[in-house]
Amino acid sequence: MKHREETDLSHAVDYYFAPHSPWTYLGHTRFVAMVRATGARVRVLPVDLGQVFPVSGGLPLPKRAPQRQAYRLVELKRFSEHLALPLHAKPRCFPVSSDDAARLIVAVDQHDGTDAALRIAGAALAAVWAEERNIADEKTLLELLAEQGLAPERLEQSHSQAAHEQFDANTRQAIEAGVFGAPCYIVDGEMFWGQDRLDFVERRLRA
Repeated sequence: MKHREETDLSHAVDYYFAPHSPWTYLGHTRFVAMVRATGARVRVLPVDLGQVFPVSGGLPLPKRAPQRQAYRLVELKRFSEHLALPLHAKPRCFPVSSDDAARLIVAVDQHDGTDAALRIAGAALAAVWAEERNIADEKTLLELLAEQGLAPERLEQSHSQAAHEQFDANTRQAIEAGVFGAPCYIVDGEMFWGQDRLDFVERRLRA
């Protein structure tokens, strides 16, 4: 009975992110551990920040002011050291298009479920920021699937109309929800932006 009550009272989290976001990478492992510990239900929602930014007023990295770009590097180093996570502040394969990786995550979610989608998302994020691999390359995406024990046909399925439509729907939903950057966690309708807000996310999940 206790298990039934805990399940009924579990929180729902909409997890908006982009597979090339360093801040999503820095928070991903903690977020996954957090939702598992609290029994929260997660919707894995990779989005196209190229569509979100024009609506929200955000700017792609090359268009940001020099002082903002410089401070970003300081913060990346600061958080990677604090969290003991390997990170190349200027990885070899960045900037990079992440749409194919995002649709791969969608396809894995559609065919293998949430846990698998979280695993392949974490693998894609680490590939960019810890391993300096090119997630716009299909060879890399196939390698990531194999490393996570997932079927190689997920790559072909990521090019399907269903995967494309879901990716577009995720992005529209993010815009409608007021998302303006990544990562963004919406817990039962309450928004938390940035991996540095995960302490607040945890408090909300445990409330």
